Amino acid sequence: MTTPKRPNIVVFLVDDMGWQDTSVPFHTETTPFNERYRTPNTERLADAGMKFTQAYACPVCSPSRVSLMTGQNAARHRVTNWTLFQNRATDAEHPTLAIPAWNVNGISPDVNVPFAVHARALPVRLRDLGYHTIHVGKAHLGAFGTPGADPRNLGFDVNIAGHAAGGPGSYLGTQDYSAAWRGGDRAWDVPGLEKYHGQDVFLTEALTREAIREVDVALQNDRPFFLYLSHYAVHIPFAEDERFFARYQDAALDHTEAMYAAMIEGMDRSLGDVLDHLEHRGISGETIILFMSDNGGLSAYGRGGAPHLHNLPLSSGKGSAREGGIRVPMMAHWPGITTPGSTCGAPVLIEDFFPTILELSGRPAPVEDEIDGVSFAPLLRGAQDSGKDRAFVWHYPNHWGHEGPGIGPFSAIREANWKLIYYHAGGVYELFDLDSDIGETTNLASDKPIIRNDLAARLRTRLEDVQAQMPVDKQTGAAVEMPR
Repeated sequence: MTTPKRPNIVVFLVDDMGWQDTSVPFHTETTPFNERYRTPNTERLADAGMKFTQAYACPVCSPSRVSLMTGQNAARHRVTNWTLFQNRATDAEHPTLAIPAWNVNGISPDVNVPFAVHARALPVRLRDLGYHTIHVGKAHLGAFGTPGADPRNLGFDVNIAGHAAGGPGSYLGTQDYSAAWRGGDRAWDVPGLEKYHGQDVFLTEALTREAIREVDVALQNDRPFFLYLSHYAVHIPFAEDERFFARYQDAALDHTEAMYAAMIEGMDRSLGDVLDHLEHRGISGETIILFMSDNGGLSAYGRGGAPHLHNLPLSSGKGSAREGGIRVPMMAHWPGITTPGSTCGAPVLIEDFFPTILELSGRPAPVEDEIDGVSFAPLLRGAQDSGKDRAFVWHYPNHWGHEGPGIGPFSAIREANWKLIYYHAGGVYELFDLDSDIGETTNLASDKPIIRNDLAARLRTRLEDVQAQMPVDKQTGAAVEMPR
């Protein structure tokens, strides 16, 4: 009996892309921001496959990326904030709370590395199934000086441009993708792209070229491939992508917004170039595409315009427990399976990618593993949401250092239409009915005490089950009480 060929799988991950940073509407109606951006290839992907209007990530990047690679919720894997240097936290000082000793070293295959989650990562499992595993772009999975800083130690056969830093030194080849141009820490320099140094090649384009080249290597070796194309875009520091910048400058956007919009379109061009190449090589019908952002858009502290407005109607942005910080654009195309142009309103969470990808590869995740994610493959097949009462949990016992609605430390839970946020400083609750108040404008915590208390109890149970870390009150020296 002939074993069916495993499908190729592409994860196209965008950094800091907000829910509306595309011409594809994920709301019930088209918004002014959807009209601002020109993204024909995200439209093309949505037309070919399924868009998810209630997809969620973590509020900042490293937790989302580790959840994708492990299938674990951040409360369990404890990489709750962004990572950088070995054994060093990245938290800002909080006035009343001491941040717990979270896993500042990220994910590590070496159990002797402290302050790290030790897990058998997704690419290891896929490589065991015969996949050629390709990492291109931002990694941000392990701290400098630890094995997890290099994606090849986590199961990738190839690593291009991925290391410990969570942003690029520069997007410009003429600046060697280095932070030296602004007197910045050279730790942010993008590695492995020396062939483009001195050339007028935007970072997004360089990564796309390398990804396409590696796809051809896999095809030459007659192996299915897993391509994790993880763009640095649209993370700061913004730069002018000259291929698209003039369009938005001519539209009278200010300089920062024009740079950002051009970077969005450059990301979209990358997606189109990958889709075109799959068609050119005759493999688009056997390649699954999954598209997502790693957290909400940059609006919690502004982006050159008025703060807190860039994700409207969602509240706040990156770093926040509000919808603008965690609700993200997501699309999927499983050729011959997903209904073209379909929409899924079922909530899904970033850790769901892990069991889903394994199921798509033909090898479901072992049930004995500590995996919090739930496969959304049935949704891709057109199943109605059978997990609408599933509780989604976010845990961020950290201090990001910016101000804005929903900024932590916090824990949060969503079940059905209700969402509860518990702020660790002061034990304050916010309760929102997302069906009637997607902008989280009305706190119902006092008006709906039964719902508030029920959700708080469920959140407490989930946090206790994974022994989630809580901050410590500086005045009393005691850990912050869990929600109740």
